[in-house]
Amino acid sequence: MKIHEKYILRCIQIAKNGLGSTFPNPMVGALIVHNNAIIGEGFTSPYGGSHAEVNAINSIKDKSVLKESTIYVTLEPCSHYGKTPPCADLIIKHKIPNIVIGLKDPHEKVAGNGIKKLRAAGCNVTIGVLEEECREHHNRFLCFYEKKRPYIILKWAETNDGFIAPLQEKRSATPEPFWITTKAARQLVHQWRSEEQGILVGTNTIIEDNPKLDVRNWHGKSPTRIIIDQNLKIDASKNILNTSVKTIVITKESNKNEQLQGIIYESVNFKKPLAMQICNILHKHNILSVIIEGGSKTLQTFINENLWDEARVFTGTTNFNKGIAAPKFTGKLKSTNTIKTDTLKTYYND
Repeated sequence: MKIHEKYILRCIQIAKNGLGSTFPNPMVGALIVHNNAIIGEGFTSPYGGSHAEVNAINSIKDKSVLKESTIYVTLEPCSHYGKTPPCADLIIKHKIPNIVIGLKDPHEKVAGNGIKKLRAAGCNVTIGVLEEECREHHNRFLCFYEKKRPYIILKWAETNDGFIAPLQEKRSATPEPFWITTKAARQLVHQWRSEEQGILVGTNTIIEDNPKLDVRNWHGKSPTRIIIDQNLKIDASKNILNTSVKTIVITKESNKNEQLQGIIYESVNFKKPLAMQICNILHKHNILSVIIEGGSKTLQTFINENLWDEARVFTGTTNFNKGIAAPKFTGKLKSTNTIKTDTLKTYYND
């Protein structure tokens, strides 16, 4: 393996420490090499904190060696003032002569300006090392700025015979939840929630299951809750309307008089394609990623409009014999894993 690639791989590895906490910033990884040895590392702090390059530079006590070093970073250093000063300026200030970048930043305030600033200062800049790997790592950030929508993850659990829920009469006879997967799989889902900026479900999921949509079985921040409720059937007693977490309700225009304080309401035209309208709303709210845990109808809505990037499908060992069928889709199988007695398959939309 080439030495640049080795160090960019390490940058990707440490960058994952920021997963779920950096939104709407990208989770960047950076490291500094001097005399063929890593002397400093850093990843993006939670939103409002220092960027990866700053943390890597600050991890080095003897700053005098920086003028003889190389800094590696997964994404182009920023060149503008935001919550923090430009990282490109800090690199120039410390006279770091060599910069190796995995991927150019598509953000309109950067978009090559960081590279231009570094080169204008006399730095030797290398771009595009492990670009595809860096693109995959930054898929949420790139989707938001290139496609103008959040990165969309579909998630559901289906029985061994292909159902995601029993029929209504069975639910009425036995009100308790019908768990398809094991506790281990359900805990993993809570971890996934902590890694994404939003979580989306439909009306029936709330009415039938009254979920909290939080990360109580994991550590981290609960995602913004997005609820599709065309006719505002969900009443204030449901868990998702308790205002403990930012909540956005997607509804129709005529419901303005029934809105609750502390909840954000966004209206759409339910006679037009719904998924794209929701994506536009989430883009407006700067939500870079969303995991969709709704029922079959909600999931199929995004599948039918081809507005999804990844699907995570659990298959349990139980059978319902009849019930609500799992969504129908086609995708490229990325991986197959076993979680206790459950099978987890992950697909990409190629």
